[in-house]
Amino acid sequence: MTTLYSVPTTATFDEAERSRVISAYDVAGARAKGQLDDIVSFAAELCDAPVALLSLVEEEYQRFLSRTGTDLEQTPRSMSFCAHAMHHHEVMEVADARTDPRFTDNALVTGEPYVRFYAGAPLVSSEGVPLGALCVLAPDPREGLTRFQRDGLTLLAKAAMGRLDDRRTAREQAFAEAEARRTLEASDLRFRTLADTMPQMVWSTLPDGFHDYFNARWYEFTGTPVGTTDGEGWNDMFHPDDQDRAWAVWRQSLDTGEPYNIEYRLRHFDGTYRWVLGRALPVRDENGAIQRWFGTCTDIHEQKLAYEEREIISQELSHRIKNIFAVIAGLIAFAARGKPEFAGIATDLRHRITALGRAHDFVRPHSANSRPSAAQNSLHGLLQELFEPYQRVDGMRVIVSGDDVTIDDRSATPLALLFHELATNATKYGGLATEMGTVQIIVAAIGDTVTLTWSEKGGPAVTEPTTPSGFGTQLIEMSAVRQLGGKIERTWNSAGLTVAVDIPKAAFSR
Repeated sequence: MTTLYSVPTTATFDEAERSRVISAYDVAGARAKGQLDDIVSFAAELCDAPVALLSLVEEEYQRFLSRTGTDLEQTPRSMSFCAHAMHHHEVMEVADARTDPRFTDNALVTGEPYVRFYAGAPLVSSEGVPLGALCVLAPDPREGLTRFQRDGLTLLAKAAMGRLDDRRTAREQAFAEAEARRTLEASDLRFRTLADTMPQMVWSTLPDGFHDYFNARWYEFTGTPVGTTDGEGWNDMFHPDDQDRAWAVWRQSLDTGEPYNIEYRLRHFDGTYRWVLGRALPVRDENGAIQRWFGTCTDIHEQKLAYEEREIISQELSHRIKNIFAVIAGLIAFAARGKPEFAGIATDLRHRITALGRAHDFVRPHSANSRPSAAQNSLHGLLQELFEPYQRVDGMRVIVSGDDVTIDDRSATPLALLFHELATNATKYGGLATEMGTVQIIVAAIGDTVTLTWSEKGGPAVTEPTTPSGFGTQLIEMSAVRQLGGKIERTWNSAGLTVAVDIPKAAFSR
C-alpha cells in the first residue's frame, strides 16, 4: 500500500524570496512556445492519468505552464494540490481526495473536474526554493503509483526544471548583455560629452590603430566632414613633410605599446598648417592586452613660434658673448704692447680667456649651421674642443678615452679653466713641451663619482716643486674643488706628472 503523503521538508518559505526567484524564469515564454508540453503528455501516459499539469504556484494563484486533459489555465492557490506537493522531498500522492482532510472541501474535489487521485513531483529551483509541481490527476480513487511511475514522474519533473533553468540562464544572460549595452552606451555618451567640452582634439583607435573616433574639436579645427578622417585618413591632414615621420612614430607605438608623443604640423580649416602636440596612451585589460588607444592633439603653434624666436635671440646673444671673449683677448694683447714687462702675464690671461671662449662656444645655443659636430652635452666633445690647439696632425698628442659624461653650461667653465691650466703647464714644463710628448685623459664614471686622470709622458723629467703655488695652481684648485666640489691629487712620476681629479657626477649637469 502506497503512503498517501510524505512529510514536508520545509513548512513555509519566504514569499518575497519565492516571487523574486519565479520572476527570474521566462515563464510566459516557456508556456507560449510549448516547451514543456511533451513532458506533460508523457507524464499522463506514464501514469495512465487523463489529466497532467505542470504548475507554478504563485502568491495568490497557481498557473499551469503546460496541461493536457483540461482547459484550466490557473486556479486560486487555496485550491492547489501542488502548493502542498512542492514542499515534499519526493512524489506526493493522494489516493482519494474525498477522505483527505486537506482536500475534502476543495472545489476541485466537490465540483469539476471531481479530482480523486493526485500525484505530484516537486519543482525546486537551484536555490532550493519550491516553485510548483508536475502532477497527474484522475477522477477515480487509486491505491497509488508504481515505483516505476514514481521514479519516472520524478525524472520528468527534473527534466522540466532543467528546461526552465536553461531559459532562466538565457534570460539572465540577455538581461546582463542588455544592461552592459546600456552601461556602455551611457559611458560612451559621458565620454563623448566630456571629450567635446575639452579644448584639445581628442581621438581614439582600435588596438590595430584604426581611428574610429574624433571629438567635435577635431572637426572644428580641421574643417573636415565627420567621418572622413577615420582609418588612415588622419595622416593626410599632416604637413607633407611630417607625414612619413608621424606615421613611423605611430607604427612604433602600435608595435611596442609605448606612449605616442610627437610634434607635427596639422592642416587648419583656413588652409594653413599649425604646429600641434600629439600624444596617446594605450588602455589595457587585466592580461595586459591593448583594448584601445586614446589620444589628444594640442595646438602649440604660438608656443612653437615663441620658442623659435627665443632660440634665435639666444643664439644671437650667445654669438655676441663669444665675440666679447675675442674682444677682451684682443684688448689684453693690445694693452700688453705698451707694457713689455707684463707680456707674459698678458699672454697667460689671453689664453685663459680664449679657453673660456671655446668652452662657451661649445655649449652655447647654436643654429643648425653653427652647431659643433660633437654632442653639446658630451664631456669628450668639450675636451676635444679644448685640446684642438695642442694636437698634432695625426691627433694623437692629447688622447681622451674612457666613459663619456653628460655636461652643461654650468660645468663647462670650471672644466675649461682646469684643463687649460693643465695643458698650459704641460706645454711649458711637461708632456707637451717636446714634439713627441703626449697626454692621456681617462674618464671613469663609477657610482656617483667621476674620476678624471691626466697622465703626461715623453716630456722632460719633472720633480715636485718646492716653491709656493702659483696663480695657475690656485686656479686649478678653485675650478676642481670650489666650483665642482671635487678633490685633486698630483703624483710627480719620473715619466711625467699624473693628476687625478674626483668630481661628484651631479656637478657635471643639472
